[in-house]
Amino acid sequence: MKEINVAIVGYGVVGNGVAKILDTQKELLKQKSGLNINLKKVFTRSWNKVFPHPIDENRKAKNLEEILEDKDIHIVVELTGGIDFPFYLVMESINKNKHIVTANKALLAEKGKDIFLKAEEKNIRVGFEAAVAGGIPIIKALREGLVANEIKKIYGILNGTTNYILTSMYKEGKTFYQALKEAQEKGYAEADPTLDINGTDAAHKISILSSLSFGGFLDFSHVYVEGIEKIDILDIDLGRELGYTLKLLAIAKSHNDEVEIRVHPTFLPSDHPLSKVDGVFNAVMVEGDNVGETMFYGRGAGSLPTASAVVSDIVSIAKSISLGIGNEIEITSMNWKHKELNLTKAKDFYTRYYIRFTVPDITGILAKIASVFAKYSISIAAVIQKEKVLKLQKSLSEKVVPLVILTHTASENNIQSAIKEIIENHYTVEDPVIIRVEDEET
Repeated sequence: MKEINVAIVGYGVVGNGVAKILDTQKELLKQKSGLNINLKKVFTRSWNKVFPHPIDENRKAKNLEEILEDKDIHIVVELTGGIDFPFYLVMESINKNKHIVTANKALLAEKGKDIFLKAEEKNIRVGFEAAVAGGIPIIKALREGLVANEIKKIYGILNGTTNYILTSMYKEGKTFYQALKEAQEKGYAEADPTLDINGTDAAHKISILSSLSFGGFLDFSHVYVEGIEKIDILDIDLGRELGYTLKLLAIAKSHNDEVEIRVHPTFLPSDHPLSKVDGVFNAVMVEGDNVGETMFYGRGAGSLPTASAVVSDIVSIAKSISLGIGNEIEITSMNWKHKELNLTKAKDFYTRYYIRFTVPDITGILAKIASVFAKYSISIAAVIQKEKVLKLQKSLSEKVVPLVILTHTASENNIQSAIKEIIENHYTVEDPVIIRVEDEET
């Protein structure tokens, strides 16, 4: 029975989980794979703390060279986080003919082109199931299970922190900051949650799924990203009145030779399957031309769910090594062409819009706003005009009330032009709140 040696670089929450599975489930993995998968080395910057899964002294690497120069190590598992150091580690490992497993979505979203082209050149496999949606096997599903389909659309709830916050706001009436504080206290949010709440984490993940689904590389800097920092409980309540639930949604759509990729707070119909995904759970809905809509649901983070996905990649690559299968088959199964995806510009998006204006409590304001919308070919689907007087940060002599307009499908460019004119005409006393809507019409 062939022995496959593995090294882990980065021994945090996920690294401990991977080591625990490789050590405690060694016989189970042997039974299921027919291989002896051995954790040979682990490297971390400091061993001066207590780890949930302790490592024997003889397996602690004192430096990276112990791993990179060891010809008996077949697979390097990168679990360090960030971009610069892991990029160096991955490229050096590939140059040393070592296969790669990573859970680093930022690395792949921003440096994936360089990594995969180098891996192809050196006939090296790169596994990254854990980079998107933790324990949900969405990468394998796209590469293998849905290989008979041209992917048309992907909707994803890909960040557990933001989903927990929005669920708390929707179900318990908490403010954004109350929900964030609770998420941090329960360990669902980092001390610095910036990359979660500003949408960057979800954007990294949808970028990876888009490259897999649409067969090419993309420039991450061109992906439209908007976070949930400015979400007000008032808009969640008003959206509920219109029959919608708010989610931070990652969206990818294929339009002929263009790909639309965006991440932002989105109203979904309350009976939509993704609207039922609560708390820290993740879900991905994929639409293929033959299979129709499919949905994948599960825990998107955590030590063991993510580690489970990492070990899945380790076993898959170990089997390839054992059978002598190289990177050509992997690239083919990914449908990864040497091309750049043509991303739709943000101004060219088409969707529905929820827009909340803060307007003076006088007659004629709605008619004035509607006339501006008509000028830009924006059709109004519904209106909510509340009598409740709003309290604003700044002192105003006149009373103001919320006015919500739900549009039919319109272009982002026309919406922004109309909003600019409405503000310039002083029809609204504060910048409007704009939330995009995805439903059957869109």
